[in-house]
Amino acid sequence: MPSPALVEEVLAAACSQGADFAELFWEDTHTHSVNLIDQKIENALRNHIRGAGIRVVKGLRSTYVSTADVGREGLLKAAREAAAACCDGPALVRPQPFVPLSFDDLHPCRLSPTEVQTAEKAALLHLADRAARSCGEEIAQVSATLADRVQRVLIANTQGLWAEDRRARTRMGISAVASDGAQNQIGFEGPGRSAGYEIFAGEVDVEAAAREAARTALTMLHAPECPGGRMPVAIENGFGGVLFHEACGHSLESEAVGRGNSEFAGRLGKKIAGEKVTAIDDGTLPGAWGSTNIDDEGHPTQRTVLIENGVLKSYMVDWLGGRRMGLPSTGSGRRESYRYAPVSRMRNTFIAPGPDENEAIIRSMDKGLYCKKMGGGSVNPVTGEFNFAVSEGYLVEHGEITTPVRGASLIGTGSQVLLDIDMVGKDLAHGQGMCGAASGSVPTNVGQPLIRVREITVGGK
Repeated sequence: MPSPALVEEVLAAACSQGADFAELFWEDTHTHSVNLIDQKIENALRNHIRGAGIRVVKGLRSTYVSTADVGREGLLKAAREAAAACCDGPALVRPQPFVPLSFDDLHPCRLSPTEVQTAEKAALLHLADRAARSCGEEIAQVSATLADRVQRVLIANTQGLWAEDRRARTRMGISAVASDGAQNQIGFEGPGRSAGYEIFAGEVDVEAAAREAARTALTMLHAPECPGGRMPVAIENGFGGVLFHEACGHSLESEAVGRGNSEFAGRLGKKIAGEKVTAIDDGTLPGAWGSTNIDDEGHPTQRTVLIENGVLKSYMVDWLGGRRMGLPSTGSGRRESYRYAPVSRMRNTFIAPGPDENEAIIRSMDKGLYCKKMGGGSVNPVTGEFNFAVSEGYLVEHGEITTPVRGASLIGTGSQVLLDIDMVGKDLAHGQGMCGAASGSVPTNVGQPLIRVREITVGGK
């Protein structure tokens, strides 16, 4: 890790051409992944990443330069390049004396991934494989991956910030393929935490996750095609929250809002959702997949209420987005690695529990669709238009869940679907995923209770 004296020298060089702010992000990261396919360990990959990024800002203009050369000359070269690309005047500021940031570690790692042998990781993968295959002869293929990451970071800037953190994340992904010889269906589960391998001592049940992936694949293998049309839809808890994440969450990030590229720009204090909808982005949830102690700009993470009883209360704001919008940071500046400049990103984003019982939600639907599991999709943050696949769906007829159906998709706009959420259950759960955007791919949780959308377009046969 670079010394305070070196960091001060680097930041001074970054400001030498007239910047009003400069920041250094340094990281040292160890990653490890082990993959199993068809009952065999295919590979075990280790990677060691070390590098730094220099951000230089003048007004609303910014330049970012990254380097894998973290010696004195490498850092100074990157700083001078960033300064020259951003500004062309005399130095305006000098780095303030550093004040170390202190904070509580909300996400302790009790069994570091670096202390777990590859053979132990392989044993967990074989356990998942056996559990998935035990669900039926039609399970034709199982693949599983264990991935972990231990990252040390230093963030320092010209305003005197000096923040250090150590982060650990561990995740297993399990895919099961069911086949009848003519067609295939896939089920997937991907539990993960901001923690070490202690999660497999009770918090994450590998066999249960594998059986759930297999159950989904087997159920959808024998399901008929979903009929299409406008209808009420109930979306289950956990990863069902991906609909809010994609269709609405990105449009609440300052990266979109501050540039006028969001349908929710300029709507603070306005009603944008049904009155039962309260949505939160929370980086403080202990051990949650998207949690951090500090963001990648060195700001303490926090709980941000985005929507309260249908009213827009806040956006997710990074430092530069906040300068553009005249708003304080919400601790939402994130990046995949030193190669990326930070922008506002979601952490653990979810719809909060509401007043409705699950049984009442289903009973309220005479004819509709129950989405037990959501898949991937696409969204335009400017217009809010989205299209999402339903990976496991069922018809609802006369207030009862009946026939499983496959091939369903949900089509609509984020602004309209928020207004059309008219029932919200009590059973909040979270699901894990990776979110890709301008600052790379970062871990995020999505979540919600069971919700009902009064009417939406269902794509089907």
